[in-house]
Amino acid sequence: MAEAVANVARRINATVEEGKDSLDLSNCQLISFPDGVFKVLRTVLENIRIVTLADNKMKAISGKFFSTFTQLRELDLQSNIFTKLPDEVGEVEHLTSINLANNSFSIFPEKLTEIATLERIDLEGNSITELPLEKLSAMPALKWLNIKSNPLSSSIQSALQSPYNFEILLTTE
Repeated sequence: MAEAVANVARRINATVEEGKDSLDLSNCQLISFPDGVFKVLRTVLENIRIVTLADNKMKAISGKFFSTFTQLRELDLQSNIFTKLPDEVGEVEHLTSINLANNSFSIFPEKLTEIATLERIDLEGNSITELPLEKLSAMPALKWLNIKSNPLSSSIQSALQSPYNFEILLTTE
């Protein structure tokens, strides 16, 4: 555990000291986003565009995360245990890509449809059965949606045969 904490601290310090625009805390055995990180990063928060929290054990992420990382463009949360996102995710004004693959979502996180800049959504390998197709179709920037390996209902699978203004990656049996 101490090694994991030291690893997180090293990566955060590198982001601050090198003025990086990204924060990579992937594969750090995190169960939540450490609150102390907000304080450490306060001087560089405005510069951070990419956050990677992949391959952890996170079940939830706070609304504070989304209201703090206001300049976020890419967020990678793949391979965690998320079942939902906080409502604040809909307020992220610059997000273009979110990777939620291999989590535990059973319901599509509809707040994502409120992000006007979002171009890419990856939800491969979850347990989603329904999609808010009307809301997805209304997203101005959406170009790519990966919903492979989800137990989509047959009505949704039929609806996905219609042409959409974005690419859909879908597993068909």
